[in-house]
Formats: sequence, structure tokens, C-alpha cells
Amino acid sequence: MKPYLTNSSSFYLKKCFMILFISTTMATPLLPLEILPLEGRLSFEEISHAARDFGNRYQFHPLAVLHPKSVPDIAKTIKHVWKMGQSSDLTVAARGCGHSLQGQSQAHQGIVIDMGSIRVHHPIQVVRNGGVQPYVDVSGGELWINILHETLKHGLTPKSWTDYLHLSVGGTLSNAGVSGQAFRHGPQISNVHQLQVVTGKGEVVNCSKNQNAELFHSVLGGLGQFGIITRARISLEPAPNKVKWIRVLYSDFDTFVREQEQLIAAKETFDYIEGFVIINRTGLLNNWRTSFNPQDPVQASQFSSDGKTLYCLEMAKYFNHEEADLAEQETKLLLSQLSYISSTLFIAEVSYIDFLDRVHVSEIKLRSKGLWEVPHPWLNLLIPKSSIHRFAGQVFGNILKDTSNGPILIYPVNKSRRDNRTSVVIPEEDIFYLVAFLSSAVPSSTGSDGLDHILSQNKRILDFCESGRLGVKQYLPHYSTQEEWKEHFGPRWEIFKQRKSTYDPLAILAPGHRIFQKSIPFS
Repeated sequence: MKPYLTNSSSFYLKKCFMILFISTTMATPLLPLEILPLEGRLSFEEISHAARDFGNRYQFHPLAVLHPKSVPDIAKTIKHVWKMGQSSDLTVAARGCGHSLQGQSQAHQGIVIDMGSIRVHHPIQVVRNGGVQPYVDVSGGELWINILHETLKHGLTPKSWTDYLHLSVGGTLSNAGVSGQAFRHGPQISNVHQLQVVTGKGEVVNCSKNQNAELFHSVLGGLGQFGIITRARISLEPAPNKVKWIRVLYSDFDTFVREQEQLIAAKETFDYIEGFVIINRTGLLNNWRTSFNPQDPVQASQFSSDGKTLYCLEMAKYFNHEEADLAEQETKLLLSQLSYISSTLFIAEVSYIDFLDRVHVSEIKLRSKGLWEVPHPWLNLLIPKSSIHRFAGQVFGNILKDTSNGPILIYPVNKSRRDNRTSVVIPEEDIFYLVAFLSSAVPSSTGSDGLDHILSQNKRILDFCESGRLGVKQYLPHYSTQEEWKEHFGPRWEIFKQRKSTYDPLAILAPGHRIFQKSIPFS
């Protein structure tokens, strides 16, 4: 018996057939996020860690956390969000160690990519390159401390560092990566040969100075706005064994900065040079004795700071065991040209790895006391040489004259060591100073060590820089409005915006910086 079909049921079957035909001849429709074909996994429940960072002030909970096993996992996820278009509010942030300060590695109701997950599946590769300059290939989620350990096995080391090594490669290269070696080798972004990047369209692109050069320079110091660094090729040099680690004090700021500039300009000089401001710290030299030996113990024991603001010059000379005598002679010669307070010369001799990983020792101590995971309202500034004396007079002599809530770094850097094609914004002068206020706030305190007081001090410092027209730029910048970002970038804003429209036109990436909004990315 033949089936009986009404006109309406016949029409329904034809319609179903047409839908099936169209769906098989068109591109595959978007799958739900939950069932993307990934080697790794998307987690929708274990996400609370991705809503915190080292700054410990902002908590923006994501919708999901991606734990990738491969670069294609990252590319597929971003391409999925890209194809959803502006009808979706989903954004994507890469998170290395979560060491950002103000939510930059977070994505409110978006997707956070755990870059530490991918490094497990991509081993560090050291290449000697047949007599040509050696390099190391690493995952963007790899930690600098792991790179150091691996390259030292080959007698090699990266040239430029940050003071703290338990940070990801992608994180520091997205900012700049500076430390006391930057005057000689430039920041970390000046020592990169090649990158692999996943753009805001989900495209995987290899880039260098000679291949896809605009993307290469955009991503370096680009605050994660143009692509996620999934692999980097970093320059290496022969590694030393030992370090002479030296600290001296100055009471006169003019002498302190003049001799720092003298040292970074000299052909024969130290391998690392940084400075510190020390405000109202008693017993300072006694604290140093735990790690350093005073050159003159009797004089050192008689030294008194008298509540003065002092300036510490910290230097390091690298050498190998067989060069110990030569390193001693060179160190003495360099120190003889300086005008520090003679009784405050302290010297330690340590291994190269112990010197570079010195901040981690402090971290362990602070963690043991429950003082590591507190708010860190840090303020990092780049100050032109021509403004440094005015800045110091007002900030160290007035705003912070009584106390500070953490280390204050101050040291000069050469502009000539930087590539102005990268996205990093720096002052226009040949020499500028990094001044970093690395404050820690005591939770629930309403006094001078509380968060509100430190934020108020930071605002006073920024207001003075603006009103005094000092030409200051923020390092690790953070602003609330696009107008403030435009002012930060100045004449480079249009280039930055054009690069964004090329590589991340929907403003999917790094929403925590609050530079672009996904719905209106280029207003």
C-alpha cells in the first residue's frame, strides 16, 4: 500500500530536503563552544584562578578557561570567536603566570587561555646554529627561569632579563622586559629573532624582521593586542659561572644619577646596573650582611642613615672561574672611579643563576609569612633624563619623604638599544630612567601601608608628572578610557589603531587593557 501524503506534508519534506542540501553545500555551521574539536580542553567550572592576578585588585571571571595542548587549539578557539562576529561579546585573553597588575590577563565572561598548559607539550630547544649566533626556541607560555636552567646546560644564556624570572615569555615580550642589563643589550624584545603568533582572526603566522615584519614589530611590546605569542626564538650568548654582586650608597642624588649615566656610557663597565631609593630605612646595612660582606666592617658598623633618603647603586660583574683575578681587578678599577659613601661598600660573590633568580628568594620568604598574595598597586614610569631631577625633588623629597611601602627602583636606559618599530612607547630623549614603585598594601589597613593611601600617593605622582609636563610615559601602562590611551600613544596612536584593525579587527584579544571595546573597536 502506498503511503498517503497530503500537500502540507509533501511541502514539509521538500523543505527539509532543501535545508539538508543547503547545509551540506555551504560552510560547516559553528559548533557550540563546548564541543570544539580540541586536543586540550575547555573548562567551564575550574575558572576562579583566572579571575586573579598578582596585582590582587581586580577579579573578572571568565566564561571558560582553555587548557591547550597545541597551537591549533589556540587558533581554533580564537577563529571560533572570530566567526561568531560582533553579535557575540566573547573575548580572549592569554594568561601566563597571572603576574599582571590590573586585570590585563583577565577576560570578563570571555575565554582565558592558560599558556602554562601548552609549554608542557613543547620542550625548550637550544640551537647552536653551526657557529652562527646560538638561539633557543621556546613556547610563549614558557618561564624564563626554565629557559635559564636549560640553556645553562649548554653553557649559554639569554642576554636580557627581567628582575623576576618566574614570568612567561609571551607576557614579558608583550610589554618589553627590562632589567639592569637593558643599557647594554636592550630590553628582551630587542633580543628576539622570530615569533609564532596567533592573530585575532585565528591565523597562525610566523614572523620576524624579514618575514611579516609589521606583525613582528606590532606584537613586541604590543600588550597582547595584535596576537598571542605561541613561540619565540631568543638570542643567546656564552654564559658566565660567577657574579660579583655589589651595593653602595649615596646621599647625594645628583652624584648618584651622574655616576649611573657614566657607567652605562662607558665601554668597559659592569654587566648589570640598577639603582634603588631608600626612604627612612634604619638598620639597612645590617640587613645586607645576611647576603653581603662589608669591605670595611668597622666603618660599616659606624654608619648611620640619620633618617635621610639614600640612594643605592647595585652592580654586577660576570666572569668565569678562570677569570676571577681579572674580574677582581676590573671591579676595583670601576669602583675607584665612583664617589659613593666609602663605608657602605658591600660585595658578594654568587653563582650566575643565584644572582639572576635573586627575587625568588624574597618571594619564598614573603609567601611563608602570607605577605605575597596581597594587593600590589605598582606604578612604573619612564622619565626623560631632562626631568629626573625635578621628579626626584618633588616625589622623593615631598610626596614620599616619610615612608615607602616597597622597593623603589631607579636606573637609566639607552634609547639606542631599542627598536622604534615595536609598539612600546618611550620618552623621546636618548637616555631615560625607569622608576618603579613596587608597593605592597596591607589588606584592610587604613594607614600609610593601606591600599587607599598608596593609590592616593600614586595619583599625586601622576598628577605632578602631568602638571609639570615632564614627558613621562607609563611602563606596564593602565588607563580607564580610550582617550587616555590616545594620549599615552600620542602620534603613534594612529599606527597602533591601524595595526589593531589589521590583526584583530573585532577587538577580541586582551580586553583587560581596556584599549578597545569589541562592539566599537575603532571609534
